[in-house]
Amino acid sequence: MQLNTLANTHHYGAYVPKIKPCSLMDEYGSPTNWLRRQSTRLLALICLGVSAPALLAEPAILDASPISQEITAIISAKQHPFLLPANFANRSEDLDALYKMGNYQLLWLGTAASEKNIPAVLELLENAAANGLQKDQYDTEALQKKLPAVLHSSFNAYREQASYDTALSLSLLRFLHDLHYGRVSPQVINFNLKLRDKKTIDLAALIKASIERQTITQLPAMVEPQLKQYQLLKPALAHYRELAQNIRPFAMAFKHPIRPGENLPEAGALNDFLTAMGDLPNGQKLANPNKPTRYSDEMVTAMKNFQRRHGLSPDGVIGKSTAVELNTGLPKRVEQIELAMERLRWLPELSTDPSIIVNIPAFHLWALNDVNDIDSNITQMRVVVGKAMKNQTPVLMANMSFIDFSPYWNVPYNIVKDEIIPKLGNGPGYLDKENMELVSKNGVVGFSESTLAQLKQGVLRVRQKPGKKNALGRVKFLFPNKDDVYLHDTPANALFSRSRRDFSHGCVRVDDPEGLAEFALKNQKGWDKARIQKAMGSPKMQRVILDKPIPVLFFYTTAFFDHDNQLVFYADIYDHDTVLHEALKNPGELSDHMLFAETSSTTEKLQEEPPLPPIEAIKTVEINK
Repeated sequence: MQLNTLANTHHYGAYVPKIKPCSLMDEYGSPTNWLRRQSTRLLALICLGVSAPALLAEPAILDASPISQEITAIISAKQHPFLLPANFANRSEDLDALYKMGNYQLLWLGTAASEKNIPAVLELLENAAANGLQKDQYDTEALQKKLPAVLHSSFNAYREQASYDTALSLSLLRFLHDLHYGRVSPQVINFNLKLRDKKTIDLAALIKASIERQTITQLPAMVEPQLKQYQLLKPALAHYRELAQNIRPFAMAFKHPIRPGENLPEAGALNDFLTAMGDLPNGQKLANPNKPTRYSDEMVTAMKNFQRRHGLSPDGVIGKSTAVELNTGLPKRVEQIELAMERLRWLPELSTDPSIIVNIPAFHLWALNDVNDIDSNITQMRVVVGKAMKNQTPVLMANMSFIDFSPYWNVPYNIVKDEIIPKLGNGPGYLDKENMELVSKNGVVGFSESTLAQLKQGVLRVRQKPGKKNALGRVKFLFPNKDDVYLHDTPANALFSRSRRDFSHGCVRVDDPEGLAEFALKNQKGWDKARIQKAMGSPKMQRVILDKPIPVLFFYTTAFFDHDNQLVFYADIYDHDTVLHEALKNPGELSDHMLFAETSSTTEKLQEEPPLPPIEAIKTVEINK
């Protein structure tokens, strides 16, 4: 009875039109006809124990199964016979767990679900680009080409069957791992993101359950990031791929700015391009067909939309920066979206509590009650970030723990050495003018030749007292991190009016410090708007420890959906896109030791936050010195 049931339920590697055409279809006419012709071979395979031992209970029989021996040999070697890369040491644990659940028998070949499951896996891998991944990195072509030979193999071709079955499993594991965690480690390219605490997804168990339920096609949705930002980027990727295939590239030679009403030789081509991109309503015609080269009012309005979508000031003037964005090909936009999706895969599970996110190339900050609820009512503001390429603002994750109102500015030594010491040769006039003082570990010291020498040696430091000239403005927001950067106010407000705002020494200046303070202290008893304003205007520094730290993320992505759910592209000011693009050309297998704190001793140390400066153990502290 058992043998008859097995014979009736096993189908061996069916082939359907979703897979690339091959000789099987020509020879047998259809997968069903081919399967019928293989019934005798299937019965022989089952009788010889290729699949039947999976249903038996005796361990000795399982261990003696030729197919299980071949499978365990491949897993033990951690080298695959035909996949590239052959070494799969970083996926061996998951591969072993997957086959262990199936008693080290074939999972894909020779089962009742083969006809549905094998094409489903190949289709997922073939369409890896839909998820921002590259199908070539999962040996898609090799798997498709080798399938007919495996289906034609003799009943005792155990090694060939084990090789193909494990190849299918390993490629799927690689695909799902990349989709969930990303393809490269963020730490390798100096993105100081926190490690995940531990493994939170069991890929082997998901695959095994999907095989049994024949729901392979649902796997990507189960492992991809659930962040709203990611879920918006995925359809945008498909849209821009379609645009890149169907829209004629626009190009213009920039000689001088083009203002509304002026002559524009490329007006016709620009009109078509802006219409195709959705910036100019479909069917919009040139206002004056007798002057087809005029930069019309309708085109100016469309150009403002284009400029908003590319992080530029929407003034309608076609300046150099606008011309650069117009001349950027749509394949580049596709790549920007892919890189954005890759970076979002690196993020550990984010808290749904209030958070602060700065997108560095967007020069913008969002203070969110929930990272998945970016709406028009959130606290948001323009920011100034570190100057490219000298003083880059780092990518990081940390917790805002306290706020300093009317802060001192402890001037970094490199600024002291390069900018202040050269101005002190004629005495302390510069210090007095800038409201600065020399400080030792014991307190303020006077200016003299001796103290100047100590300053040059790094024994003393310079700090700027609270006041209107203070470089940190009226408040700074601190979240201990190894780069010693923070958010702060600034007296140089004119910089916020510029579209490109990389002018700082690395810290992030905020356009609305009072609004950010209100967000950070909204649940802190006694801290209403009036008290915040009073603290910001006080001549004395006051430190407020937050009852509940607020997660802060300094992120870097040049494709980002803003609070209006509009996809905006930004300039790659630090060349991080270029670096990541190169790293993704040959990423290899990402080790779990680079992902999880519980498996990493080296990288875990990088995630430790520096301790808070010693202060009195009370909620509010006034500092007079």
